Amino acid sequence: MRHNKKFNHLGRKKAHREALLSNMATSLILHKRIFTTLAKAKALRVYVEPMLTRAKEDSTHARRVVFAELQNKYAIQELFGPVAAKIADRPGGYTRILKTGNRLGDNAAMCFIELVDFNENMLKSEEKKAAKTRRSRRGSGKAKEEVVEATSAE
Repeated sequence: MRHNKKFNHLGRKKAHREALLSNMATSLILHKRIFTTLAKAKALRVYVEPMLTRAKEDSTHARRVVFAELQNKYAIQELFGPVAAKIADRPGGYTRILKTGNRLGDNAAMCFIELVDFNENMLKSEEKKAAKTRRSRRGSGKAKEEVVEATSAE
């Protein structure tokens, strides 16, 4: 039974799970994208997104709170520097999970987890989608006006 089980324990004791998530969060911040199992990625998303939100306000208190969880000063420098600058205007949803299929050995679901604002290919495709206009079979307003003017001129 899953009484009072609010999150995935990942088959590990508390200390092991905290160390695992801390190390994965550090790697994600430093490398911007990591390859892992889907279950770990979902657990990591819940763990790292509050840190990213906290990094938007660069204060001593915020740095200490995040350092208490990560224990890596290089990750803190990266998080409060370039990462915080890129996510400053984003209201949430700092990570993206891209499923890649199953692992050959044990058929575990694998995926990439990445920081959204650091994937240049996805940013380019989002810009192209925004520039695309909506088209319909009925003519646009300008075309109808030109036809009306042409008939009235005759």
